[in-house]
Amino acid sequence: MRTNTRPTLRSPLSTRLYQHIRRQEFVQAGDGVAVAVSGGADSVALLQLLLELREKLGVVLSVAHFNHQLRRPASDADERFVAKLAAQHGLDFHVARADVGAKAARSKANLEDTARRERYAFFDRLVAAGHATRIAVAHTADDQAETVLAHILRGTGLAGLGGIHPIADHVFRPLLQFRRAELRAYLDARQQAWREDASNRDTTRTRARIRKKLIPLLEKDFQPAVVEHLANLAELAREDEAYLESQAERHARILVQQAETGSSIKISDLLHRHMNNLTEPRPVALKLESRARSKRLIRRIIQHLKRRDGQLNARHVQSVLDLAERGENGKLLPLPGGIEVRRENDALTFRARSDSQALGKGGNSSKEFAYNVDLPADADGAETVLPVPCLGRRFRLSVIDWPAQRRETSETRSVLDRDALRQPLVLRSWRPGDTFRPGGHRKAHKLKRLLNRQRVSRWDRGGWPVLTSGGVLVWARGFPVAAEFAASERTRVGILIAEDTLS
Repeated sequence: MRTNTRPTLRSPLSTRLYQHIRRQEFVQAGDGVAVAVSGGADSVALLQLLLELREKLGVVLSVAHFNHQLRRPASDADERFVAKLAAQHGLDFHVARADVGAKAARSKANLEDTARRERYAFFDRLVAAGHATRIAVAHTADDQAETVLAHILRGTGLAGLGGIHPIADHVFRPLLQFRRAELRAYLDARQQAWREDASNRDTTRTRARIRKKLIPLLEKDFQPAVVEHLANLAELAREDEAYLESQAERHARILVQQAETGSSIKISDLLHRHMNNLTEPRPVALKLESRARSKRLIRRIIQHLKRRDGQLNARHVQSVLDLAERGENGKLLPLPGGIEVRRENDALTFRARSDSQALGKGGNSSKEFAYNVDLPADADGAETVLPVPCLGRRFRLSVIDWPAQRRETSETRSVLDRDALRQPLVLRSWRPGDTFRPGGHRKAHKLKRLLNRQRVSRWDRGGWPVLTSGGVLVWARGFPVAAEFAASERTRVGILIAEDTLS
């Protein structure tokens, strides 16, 4: 079907679209807008509408097409159709191809999710390469209604009710207030052809059943304006979600403690127990408000730490709340996205599993190491440096003239008597069963017990460094050196132990 190479007549639909784009500030003059065109009616209509508006908007258009190779040879025919359409209007044509079916099968992932990830990765590459500053995608009000219904049927909260967002980074969706039928009428009036995707009629797919069966039923027997109402619901939900998320972020900045190893929050802060003493005429409302804040804090902490795919649902969030309210100390809870949360006394500690790796029964992680130590010569200032990459730390054992420097180093409590040490001298990670008598203690204790007293979490104690002399533990991080090996009045040469970050 022939198409004018440069539309000049502005339609009522394009006038509405122009006003909507300006009101939402989707683009600015000078933007390079790549229009994502699949060949279907909605994306072809979006391209035609933006062709009408490009001079008024001051944007430079191009066409982007992703060939999912799911319907060969139909997918290749779609690509040829879109390439021809771009050429007819003198637009740059950007194309990428991927065997999405094979990728989904290899990773045992959902086909539609895989297709979406591949498609949006292509859009990201276009922007990164400077071929466009914005990507226009043709989701409609009907798509929005289908998405909201799909989320409701699957089970969702307020975020899911928000459906498809009008703007996500460099992607914008200007047709979310437009119906599919009016876009087709627009194309028919212009005698513009489009491609039909047969898979859209496959009612074995949930989305197609919602489109072909559920929405027509709702429109016929319940509410003719159900699509518009669902689209409005999504907009209201997004507004409320944005406000509530801003409040959750404010609370998180105050209450959540961040560290290299993860995030932690006091249980009293998570559950807002400090509010229990407030005089409140509506205690039920107060309780609901508190639980809503707690759940949002949990979601925000996990989202901040997630490094892998994984859908966190209401059941997972409730499990974390149960751990805070009734869980045993030390109990570990695995969560989607490679996250683990552990109750540590009066706090919950969250960590990405890739950081903690596999925790053993004694709380050790796979950060196990052992290095033989050659002590430096008895020359003041000489030192042995031991990098420990799995901890990201560097340990220094320095020779000091103890009588001369005793006052300067007495506060560190990490000075050993050089003459009391015996070979082999080994710097290693602690092991279950290690016993230790730090200075100031009358008898030896299990190091595990000492770490528990210091409230060192089971995660943080993984790879906890110790020094042994002739098989006897003489030093452990965070404690005074072993009493029988500590520098004293009789010491002539001391060994000072220090550590810093491995650069």
